[in-house]
Amino acid sequence: MAARRCFMVLLAVLVLAPLLPTASLAQQPLKVGVILPMSGPFASSIGQQVYLGAKLYVAQHGDVVSGRKIELLLRDDAGVPETSKRIAQELVTNDHAEILGGFGLTPLAFAVAPIATAAKTPMIVMAAGTLVIPEKSPYIMRTSFTLPQQTAPIGVWAPKHGLKTSFTLVTDYGPGIDAENTFLKVYKENGGQILGSVRIPLQNPDYAPFVQRAKEAKPEALFIFVPAGEGAAVIKQCAERGLVKAGIKIIGPGDVMDDDLLDGMGDPVLGTITSHFYSAAHPSPENTTYVTEFQKANAGRRPNFMSVSGYDGMALIYQVLAKTNGSAEGDKFLSNAKGLSWMSPRGKMSIDPQTRDVVQDVYIREVKRVNGHLFNVEFDRIPAVQPDGRY
Repeated sequence: MAARRCFMVLLAVLVLAPLLPTASLAQQPLKVGVILPMSGPFASSIGQQVYLGAKLYVAQHGDVVSGRKIELLLRDDAGVPETSKRIAQELVTNDHAEILGGFGLTPLAFAVAPIATAAKTPMIVMAAGTLVIPEKSPYIMRTSFTLPQQTAPIGVWAPKHGLKTSFTLVTDYGPGIDAENTFLKVYKENGGQILGSVRIPLQNPDYAPFVQRAKEAKPEALFIFVPAGEGAAVIKQCAERGLVKAGIKIIGPGDVMDDDLLDGMGDPVLGTITSHFYSAAHPSPENTTYVTEFQKANAGRRPNFMSVSGYDGMALIYQVLAKTNGSAEGDKFLSNAKGLSWMSPRGKMSIDPQTRDVVQDVYIREVKRVNGHLFNVEFDRIPAVQPDGRY
């Protein structure tokens, strides 16, 4: 009998042994370090929106995945790269965060990339849009957009619809340069002529003299790219200098027509044409639910494209953890993220297995007044646009 009891105990140990690490892992919370500009000029339209979108996904889908409780550790970098880097190091080393997310601007993502590489920590870019970001670390994935991806369609559309001459005005940093280069190339390839180009400083920009230069060039269209949240300021200058009255059409990627700020911009933005991956007016059941629940959770505030990027950042995390039984180990997480696809409030999207970047539909939209409010109303769709803008 004693021998039989020993045999049964040994058998039980052998059977349960493979399950013990998983069981132990499932008991540990999974900490996601979210690094965003929650103060400073980019707080409202970038930092807050990304975080509110991420929080909404957790609220809708529960805070436990594969037995692991998800904890969002929000940290404010105020848009300063050195702060982003320090916070990321503290999150990984002191707080034992297993995933990093957020990154409101390109310089902030660049600053954190070496830490993600050294720690082999998955890094989900939920905002910044410069094309080369995933090249900075093999552990970076993106759920937001790239500037070439959302700019190329307007570069094709404009000259084909009577806007044969353009002037470009962009913010002088990575995303602005990406947008400018993409537009210039695609617009010219499709028969457009560029009458002039200017770049505006990122810090403390004064748009007035640059807008005046654009007006004096007398283009048929003014192509604008500024960071999320800056659209109202540049459009105000365009209105004060009478660009629309002069017959100059405002076009560009959708950042300048931020859903969160659109109503406050007023009549000067009516008729603006942009290409972008998300509008609060996107006509789908998924987006109707998303907008309704976002506004309900946030005192009626309208979600913008940054919010849905944070929402989909969490969608990526949840789907991967379901496949890995809760493991966020860097290489395992990466291999299970590549090629994932899902239906987002923005439409169908996927993670390209080669670039680890987002592939998604892009829409041509016009600002219109709908039921007393301004919205980016979509009238054309370009499916599955690649990160480099090819489609």
